[in-house]
Amino acid sequence: MNKLVNCCKYFSKITINTTKNQYFIREYASHLSDYNIKWVRPEPVCITDPKKSGDLGIPHDIKATNLLAGYENSKELQDADEIVKKLVTLEFHPRKETIHVRREKILELVKRHKLDRGSPETKIAAMTAEILQLQEIIKKNPRDKKKKVFLKEIIEKRNKYLRIMRTWDYKRFEWILEKLNLVYKKPPLDNTPPYRKDSLRKLTQKLCDKIKQEKLDAYKAELQNQQKLFYTQKLEDFIFIRNEELELGIESTITEDDIENVRKKLNEF
Repeated sequence: MNKLVNCCKYFSKITINTTKNQYFIREYASHLSDYNIKWVRPEPVCITDPKKSGDLGIPHDIKATNLLAGYENSKELQDADEIVKKLVTLEFHPRKETIHVRREKILELVKRHKLDRGSPETKIAAMTAEILQLQEIIKKNPRDKKKKVFLKEIIEKRNKYLRIMRTWDYKRFEWILEKLNLVYKKPPLDNTPPYRKDSLRKLTQKLCDKIKQEKLDAYKAELQNQQKLFYTQKLEDFIFIRNEELELGIESTITEDDIENVRKKLNEF
């Protein structure tokens, strides 16, 4: 029986404490609303959004009537029938052939020579072509989690290559960004997600600093105004004392230079 009473007392204390905490939280929230401090959780950026990957799109003119890769310079195809020419176009082949042709066109933008496949520029261009293809697939199938994970891995790998190239050869880094129409964003130093409590503390501190600075500026303006009145009165007193000393035939303790210095300081205000 005693154990039951003790348990009831313990849970009653917990309920009282929780109600007090809720009361204080509500009071704190209303206090923040009085100062127009509001925090909205940032919306997550989708992996297909250019803000996340930095891909602004590469313009290309790939059509269904284009020939397959390797048939552009075929002499036999020039004298062939129209039906044969259509059979080697992208229209009558799987989509992977269209992806291959687009990938080759993107690689041609940064190739050092015709057989270049291992330079950092071609590797970045190949990853860019893969990223553009995966983004198209995910837009059609937004629930494909495997593709999203794969896309995220490729974007991080390409950013690693770009970061290395940025430190190694900055001119080539800018050149490849321009060729592939990319935007490189330096990774943040602090990757922790935003929390409401920490964000409200930062916003409150920012508001306090703003109020403090406004009061300091107002006090500084008031002091400057008082300095102007002080130098005005000082100039009048110096002129009066000098004139009185000259009329009485006493050696003047205030020179013309002193009066001119006071006049210069007054003109500054």
